[in-house]
Amino acid sequence: MSGPPRWEVEGRHWPLRDHSRFVTGGALHWHVQVMGRGPVLLLIHGTGAATHSWRDVAPLLAERFTVVAPDLPGHGFTTGRPTGGMRLPVVAGAVRDLLGVLGLAPQLVVSHSAGAAIAVRMALDGLPSCAGIVGIGAALRPFPGLAGRLFPSLAKLLFVNPIAPHLFAGIARTPGETARFLRRSTGSRIDAVGVACYERLFATASHCAGAIAMMADWDLEGLQRDLPRLPVPLLLLHGAGDAAVPPSAAREAAALIPGARLVMLPDLGHLAHEEQPFLVAGMIADFARERALLPAVEEGV
Repeated sequence: MSGPPRWEVEGRHWPLRDHSRFVTGGALHWHVQVMGRGPVLLLIHGTGAATHSWRDVAPLLAERFTVVAPDLPGHGFTTGRPTGGMRLPVVAGAVRDLLGVLGLAPQLVVSHSAGAAIAVRMALDGLPSCAGIVGIGAALRPFPGLAGRLFPSLAKLLFVNPIAPHLFAGIARTPGETARFLRRSTGSRIDAVGVACYERLFATASHCAGAIAMMADWDLEGLQRDLPRLPVPLLLLHGAGDAAVPPSAAREAAALIPGARLVMLPDLGHLAHEEQPFLVAGMIADFARERALLPAVEEGV
């Protein structure tokens, strides 16, 4: 399909659909899910994903937090492009503007993969309400060696080729190919609901184009220089079997940030929060208690 995913077709059985709303801010028409009560917690998904990535984690967190989960520009059911392109500071600013439209100030940001770079950029550029960031499979540093030089260039070549998103979408329509791709590229095994959501998204050229555009404009070298200035505590949760962001990259990123803490998750891959949502949600709640966002002893516990 050449257009964006359609809410009444691809989104007809979307996870947590009852919590979805559509909000216009600037040049963007956002799909965002809001649920729960308590301190505001922002969820930022990674490249190529959407709100479905949080389908099992979000309800668990909503027992303690007001959870806000948008589809990033070019992804899922969010349409339009930020003025200024898909560069990291621009996307981070667009998310911050969305929060302003919603009238919500996040006290905790939980992010996955490239979403962690957005979270860190937002904190560096000024997010005074934020008391901490959790990065799951965080992609905060450039790819090492030759890959670091070739990957952004390849993404730019794909971005300027209008046929590329259609080719990727066509491949995704091959039965079983999305599940095989996810397993190879992430090292994770996720449930059938998650695979079906990725299949619906990857089969739309617009979603593929959004992911390519983000990769083409990403500047992690600039972010890496700023990491030592991160003004809030950072907890990194990283699957030991992550095939997308190697554990060594997580250790190197943690070493650059004063006070950052890295927790390795045995037997999990890049989509650790989709594989073990109860484990990950519990670790997020523990971190929130450390930051005094939740009581040390909760009522009924």
